[in-house]
Amino acid sequence: MGTMVILGLIALVAIIYVLAGFKIIQQSETRVIERLGKYDRTLSSGINIIWPILDKARRVSTRYVMRNRYGENIVVMKESDVIDLREQVYDFPEQNVITKDNVTTRINALLYFQIVDPVKSVYEIDNLPNAIEKLTQTTLRNVIGELELDETLTSRDTINSKLRAVLDDATNKWGVKVNRVELQDITPPDSVRTAMEQQMQAERERRAQILKSEGEKQSRILKSEGEKQSQVNAAEAERQAQILLAQGEAEAKILQAEADAKAKVVEAEAEAEAIRMVSEAIKGTDTDPATYLLAIKYINSLKEMTSGKDNKTVYMPYEATSVLGSLGGIKEMLGGSK
Repeated sequence: MGTMVILGLIALVAIIYVLAGFKIIQQSETRVIERLGKYDRTLSSGINIIWPILDKARRVSTRYVMRNRYGENIVVMKESDVIDLREQVYDFPEQNVITKDNVTTRINALLYFQIVDPVKSVYEIDNLPNAIEKLTQTTLRNVIGELELDETLTSRDTINSKLRAVLDDATNKWGVKVNRVELQDITPPDSVRTAMEQQMQAERERRAQILKSEGEKQSRILKSEGEKQSQVNAAEAERQAQILLAQGEAEAKILQAEADAKAKVVEAEAEAEAIRMVSEAIKGTDTDPATYLLAIKYINSLKEMTSGKDNKTVYMPYEATSVLGSLGGIKEMLGGSK
């Protein structure tokens, strides 16, 4: 009976020993195993077998954020043998930082990092979360101390890049990769914020005045351009009217000149035809056709000169003998024709 109890105890111990040697590692997690106090291996995800008592997982410090009963976030440090390989974020509390122009500012930073070498994170640094937090705070003070307040408020991307580069270089030997650093809040003192608000208000008023003046200027410019264009259009219309009037007068003069020329041509043709007819009529006589026509014109002229109702004056040409000679020629021509 005693032997069976002993065998049963031995079997139970063996089962417990074997079960204790099975370790199931979750995805994106690992454990650093030490055998008799010396580094042995790093467990991968899945089922792993270790030797209890001989092998032991190294415990490391981890950082957790928890809410208390008042709803406030508090940071809790714990010991654990599990190393998380996922990207982690540390939300550091606000800290006072002095800028280059001696302005005390409260800044809250976020740090995104990932453990890429678990062995270095265990053996190269003690209390990795605390080391990362202190390094981030000191680096933040150094970077902000090189900038003035205005640059700090307007150059967040530059500050983030500088912080990431410095922290990534410093934590490389700890097996940590810093992916990103973000400045969450930058809070200047109340007096500085009041002065900045007044400055911003003054700047807005100045811009409003500039915009108003610019609008009035543009309005005046547009009005003057409109008046100028109106005057140009009126002058152009008047010029076109004068051009059209001059063209009309020129065309009228041309038409009148053409009519006069045609009338003269017709008159000359009529005279030529009259001379021809007279020449035909007096053919065979001693009378000159030109003398006949000249006598006719003298007679018509005398008729017009004495055609007035109250005109009692009789005009005689200076060369009366020539006229009388012409009349005689006419008489001879008419007598001969009879």
